[in-house]
Amino acid sequence: MELSHTVAALLVACFAGLGCIQAVTLDVKEGNSTCIKAELSASFSITYDTISSTRTVQVPLPDSATVDTGSSSCGTDESLPWLVAVFGPGHALGLSFSSNGSLYSVANLTLQYNLSDSATFPEANSSDVVTVVSATVGIWAAINTTYHCVSPVTLRVGGATVTFSDMRLEAFMPGNDLSPTESVCMADTTTTTAPPTAAASTTAAPAPTPSGTPEHGTYSVKNNNGTVCLLAQMGLQFNISYVSKSQNKTVQDLVNLTPSQTNVSGLCEASRATLVLTEEPNTTLSFTFTLNSTTNKYHLSGISLLAMWPDMTARFLASNTSLEYLRSSLGRSYMCNAEQTLIVEPTLSLNTFRLQVQPFGVITDQFATAEECQMDQDQMLIPIIVGAALAGLVLIVLIAYLIGRKRSHAGYQTI
Repeated sequence: MELSHTVAALLVACFAGLGCIQAVTLDVKEGNSTCIKAELSASFSITYDTISSTRTVQVPLPDSATVDTGSSSCGTDESLPWLVAVFGPGHALGLSFSSNGSLYSVANLTLQYNLSDSATFPEANSSDVVTVVSATVGIWAAINTTYHCVSPVTLRVGGATVTFSDMRLEAFMPGNDLSPTESVCMADTTTTTAPPTAAASTTAAPAPTPSGTPEHGTYSVKNNNGTVCLLAQMGLQFNISYVSKSQNKTVQDLVNLTPSQTNVSGLCEASRATLVLTEEPNTTLSFTFTLNSTTNKYHLSGISLLAMWPDMTARFLASNTSLEYLRSSLGRSYMCNAEQTLIVEPTLSLNTFRLQVQPFGVITDQFATAEECQMDQDQMLIPIIVGAALAGLVLIVLIAYLIGRKRSHAGYQTI
């Protein structure tokens, strides 16, 4: 009896507000053609002010959510495609999309919530409709593929957070159904990578065999209008640890990226730029750069590597989206001729050689004035210091010589 009362209470709580967290299917059409389709579950954590304090509520996206046909569109040459879902009394979730021809991404995420909805926001001290926007979303996929992410992905949007889970999404669709070819999110590839077999032993790996300095490559990403929006030149080398089939243990290896066998793609947005390097057939390396519009500074915020090499027992994935490398100013490029090591995860680091990159503010397809890395500055400073020290030593010797000579002449003065 107590169990039945508990179940009944849960059901009442589940359906009393905006509904349970469950999958919702949303699509945007133009005529009879579908251009955006999403199958997802979502919930929102929203903090608001009450008369005496603050309160945080969890709001699910209910299965009654529908597409707002007035705000949603497939986009034009002047406007981005939009998917806007409305639910409850005045709440809405919006996703806009951009593309560079090879990749598409969520350009903006917008959440609108109505504080006058007393059932959802009890004792709110305002009846305003609040709109918050995030331009840093991190949802992207190759054109003509479905973005698929089973793992929960939480995004900060103003004073709220949005959590997506079990998400299948496609924009710029060529047909009315989601593509069977999927671009799997990093969170899923991290959790689904097969662990080493029980027989495989993990031992301290010997130093990797040097593979020589990697070839210097030049890479660029273009906007929809064909202008270059990201430039990069560098030699790249993976320092990677993985379980070897042939040796049945964890090994460490140095592997160079070969520019002549590498395809380049990417995406440029207002505050986020992505460079994707794919070396056929089984290596994809991506860099994500983030621009702080307040300080006008940018940095390398994310690196991920997905690889399946012949000697690997399972697909290798390493990803880190909280990096602070290659920091420079908007309107300038970042340069480092010295070899750098960018640590991604314990199993992966990247060695860069003669690197120069500019992910924002590229003009006339050329690098802007470079801000040099500290290692280059130190290397230039050392000969200056040595030269100054030698010059000081010569000066001291010369002064000592002159003083000694003067004393010598003083001993033979005429009486």
